Amino acid sequence: MALAPMANVTDVAFRSIIAKYGKPDLMYTEFVSADGLGSAGREHLLIDLKFSEAERPIVAQFFGATPDHFYQAALLAQELGFDGIDINMGCPDRAVLKQGAGAALIETPELAQEIIRETKRGAGPLPVSVKTRLGLKKNTLKSWLPRLLETDLAAVIIHGRTAKELSLVPARWEDIAEAVKIREKSGLGAEETLILGNGDVKSLADAEAKAKDYGLDGVMAGRGIFGNPWFFAGTGEPDAKEKLRVMVEHTRLFEKIFSGIKSFDVMKKHYKAYANGFPGAKELRIKLMAAKNADEVYQIVKTQF
Repeated sequence: MALAPMANVTDVAFRSIIAKYGKPDLMYTEFVSADGLGSAGREHLLIDLKFSEAERPIVAQFFGATPDHFYQAALLAQELGFDGIDINMGCPDRAVLKQGAGAALIETPELAQEIIRETKRGAGPLPVSVKTRLGLKKNTLKSWLPRLLETDLAAVIIHGRTAKELSLVPARWEDIAEAVKIREKSGLGAEETLILGNGDVKSLADAEAKAKDYGLDGVMAGRGIFGNPWFFAGTGEPDAKEKLRVMVEHTRLFEKIFSGIKSFDVMKKHYKAYANGFPGAKELRIKLMAAKNADEVYQIVKTQF
């Protein structure tokens, strides 16, 4: 069971809270630009590769379209002490696609393979995986996945939509299940490559059921973790008072780590999920969205009870 990488969501502050209240088997960082790490913007990006020992095992995720930059990023991941490296080949963001990165690599399999080879060359003993989608504009998994399996990856994580579909349609787990059959029939000696599914996972029980029903080696959960650090504990969400207490704890940790580095507004995307499902939640959220720092958030929550 793995925590999905989500930009401006699964930062070190949120991952630390998840590690405390419901730790998964594996965590991934937010995606970080391999090209950016090789530029003058390197120092600014290093904060996104910060992690705590409590989060282990943790995988660094990189995106880009330049093989040599992935080699350098893999060396850095070794140096920083990560437990694995993942290559983003599924991001549907237009700015990422314009770079030939993310899901665009599905359409350039030779470049994708070169990127994997260079990442593995720099990774040393670290396992390398790829997170991808069913295809760019249509499902091309039957031709795309064998190209990935040829590179002897540790794992392939498949989001059950095409990049064009974003998150606008339900994830197709029956298509993800086809990946297992493709692996078995590949004849590439890729039996050791794990296949994980991703998309619309609602709870730990749901994840476990999907893994069993579709014959997968694991499941990665993303949006279901919003406002729910207890997701992987499988205990269900606590009462409103406890959720808001942890929200304040999360906010203080975010401020401590990112003050002067990231806008406080980044933290606010969590408030809609934390402050939800109880009387007065909407009014509380409006107040929280106007807060400027962690102390103001604490004072707002304090008046709720």
